[in-house]
Amino acid sequence: MSTAWEHLKKGNTSSFYAAIGNLFLVILKGSAALVSGSGAMFAEAMHTGADTVNQIFVFIGSILAERKPTLRFPTGFGRLINVFCMGAVIVVTIMAYETVLEGIHLIQYPTVIGKIGFTIFSLGTSMTIDGYVLVKAMREIARETHTTGKGLGLIPVAFKNVKRASPPTRLVFSEDLVATFGAILALGAILITHFTQLKALDGFAAIIIGLLMGGVAFRVGYDNMVGLIGVSAPKEVEDKVSQIIFSDPDVTDINKMRILQEGRFYHVESYIELRPGLTLAMADHIKYRIRDQLLAYEDVTDVTLGIFEDNGVKDWRPREPTPL
Repeated sequence: MSTAWEHLKKGNTSSFYAAIGNLFLVILKGSAALVSGSGAMFAEAMHTGADTVNQIFVFIGSILAERKPTLRFPTGFGRLINVFCMGAVIVVTIMAYETVLEGIHLIQYPTVIGKIGFTIFSLGTSMTIDGYVLVKAMREIARETHTTGKGLGLIPVAFKNVKRASPPTRLVFSEDLVATFGAILALGAILITHFTQLKALDGFAAIIIGLLMGGVAFRVGYDNMVGLIGVSAPKEVEDKVSQIIFSDPDVTDINKMRILQEGRFYHVESYIELRPGLTLAMADHIKYRIRDQLLAYEDVTDVTLGIFEDNGVKDWRPREPTPL
């Protein structure tokens, strides 16, 4: 039991809180959509239902991705989270399609929205819970990327570093950002539809929310497809790894280096050049010393180093930043 609990604690906390919050919201929004007949409310219920399924998928995937490497799987299970996120993307895409179809139907055949008080209460609750989960995701981004931010300063930090966060945290951040905006949009559309003659606006709001869901699905799907193929680490991580290597007084150059990202973990392969005149035993000692320093860097789980004597040519050139 204790081992199972330890595995659960390693799961992505953002997806866990999001799943709990959305499980409550999907019941509330579904009830409101049923009694009100609002297309925007239906879209919000579909969106929240998709988010709930996604985040359960992602939480389970984040637990499995934390498993240690084995003899059969020597690079670990980091990419499992990408597989689970791709499954979540399929769910979002299907629900986005159904939401757009419902919006088109409501534009053609507008309905009168009822139970306006309960509907407003549902959307207000949604904005509160989704906003709370969004803040949790922002804090998770700051924690995973080793950055800091407080109060409103957390917002630019999250947007700047979200690409470097783990796949589940990026998914929760994107979905709850859209969910919060979607709830505001749905509330505005429902109020305008209820108090004016613009009855078709409810259907247009449903279509917009469905398209937003599709946009999130596309972006998250792309990020996880890249992760499944195998992607190099962000430049910030490469700079930190090279800094650790060059901090050793016996290192003169980095001949080659490749850092592969697996989920939110990194595998370092590098050939380093040492000062001339070292014995083989001394060079081995230096190599193991640098390896231990790299493994002490958070999220680096595997290090392979080769050693050369300095060739007198400066080989190392930091790469330019590239999009993930």
